[in-house]
Amino acid sequence: MSAVATKPLARLDFHCFSDGCEGVVGFDIDQVADPGFQAVCPKCHRAYALDPALRDKLTRMMKLVGAIRECEDILGDSVVSVNVAGGEVRVPYALLLTRLNTLISLEVGGRKTDFHLWVEPSGPQTFR
Repeated sequence: MSAVATKPLARLDFHCFSDGCEGVVGFDIDQVADPGFQAVCPKCHRAYALDPALRDKLTRMMKLVGAIRECEDILGDSVVSVNVAGGEVRVPYALLLTRLNTLISLEVGGRKTDFHLWVEPSGPQTFR
């Protein structure tokens, strides 16, 4: 019996901290559970090790993404209602998940860093 490759839940990326480097460091969110994991800039090859506190936050984010995936059938029927002058606008929750940029701002090396979170629906019927 062969192992079936699973698609990562999500990817994270951030801009490299090296002066003058325009690289974007990216990795699959499920990789952060490994205590020896390092992310590497594809341009300057600077390595980034994640401390236990940051790994914990990103691991919990991975669990949140998994919970959202588990509830896709419910979210497909859910809307976010925004009150505006003259009534309300109903935005399908699924649209928010697939069209808005998700950023996680965490402290890394003494500075706030925006991690971009990229999540894809798991199948063509997801979020109808």
